[in-house]
Amino acid sequence: MEAFDNLLSILTPHLQRQDTYMRKSIPPVGRLLITLRFLATGESYVSLHLQFRVGTSTISGIVSCTCAVIWEHLQPIVMPSPTREIWLQSAAGFQSVANFPNCIGAVDGKHIRVKQPPRSGSQYFNYKKFFSVVLIAVVDSTYRFLAIDVGSYGSTGDSRALLRSEFGRRILLDHVTLPPPTPLPGTTHPAPFVMVGDQAFPLLNNLLRPYPRRGLDERGRLFNRRLSRARNFVECAFGIMTSQWRVFTTALQLKLATVDMVIKAACVLHNYLRDYAPTPEVNVETLPAFSAPINYGQGRQLNRGIVVRNLFADYFMTPEGAVPVPLSQPPL
Repeated sequence: MEAFDNLLSILTPHLQRQDTYMRKSIPPVGRLLITLRFLATGESYVSLHLQFRVGTSTISGIVSCTCAVIWEHLQPIVMPSPTREIWLQSAAGFQSVANFPNCIGAVDGKHIRVKQPPRSGSQYFNYKKFFSVVLIAVVDSTYRFLAIDVGSYGSTGDSRALLRSEFGRRILLDHVTLPPPTPLPGTTHPAPFVMVGDQAFPLLNNLLRPYPRRGLDERGRLFNRRLSRARNFVECAFGIMTSQWRVFTTALQLKLATVDMVIKAACVLHNYLRDYAPTPEVNVETLPAFSAPINYGQGRQLNRGIVVRNLFADYFMTPEGAVPVPLSQPPL
């Protein structure tokens, strides 16, 4: 109840509408309740009409407008543009709970099922054999979204969706406010801060993916297990969001512009609710600043990514990078 009251106080000035001589406007609390009910259950507008005694066309306008208001006024609070301090906080979290140092986020894509848009052909038809739009998200170790991109065609792969987005282009061009390279724990050689993703993503100097499975040695298997452990946080974040907002369990019967706003609103509401869930505290001061450059060579972006991936793989094989576990469990 506290979470709802606080959310209502934030949004009320932006949801208030003027009364007329003909009728009174729907109050902000009613608009917010209708929207949250739609997101939480995925019920049709007809079903909501019977519950709230509001016309279906009015409900359509309320949901679209309220989602836009939620994104506009809640996003700066619960999902601000990542800064160096935010990246360091995320890196401290991954080091603490996932034993993957210098990891600032886990990235992945989720296909949100939609009804086929008119005259769209196969643009939104994905490899899973349904129509969708792509949500690309970067998640921290507390299952919070640090950055998202919404709206790519379902036929677009996760890698292309990331690199075509504004956030992805900034990653590729190194324009994100990433912290400078920092020594891995127990070492003095600087290593860059990285994100982790699955094999659908490109291998860059600040975006790591697993080694190919064929012909893996122990070093490669160890690195893949550690990377999978960190990457699992983004999968869990998508699962938590879907379980909270059941609208994503069926195809969205909405216009594409409204679909984008519904997804964005659900993401910031997910972060908002995470603030009311207990999370472990991490200390950013455990990550010392070190600005010495790392030698990637003059090769292509992919080759520089190979150098960084090998650096982490070698580190995980050392005593400083090992994770002590009970004898009954395999080492990570």
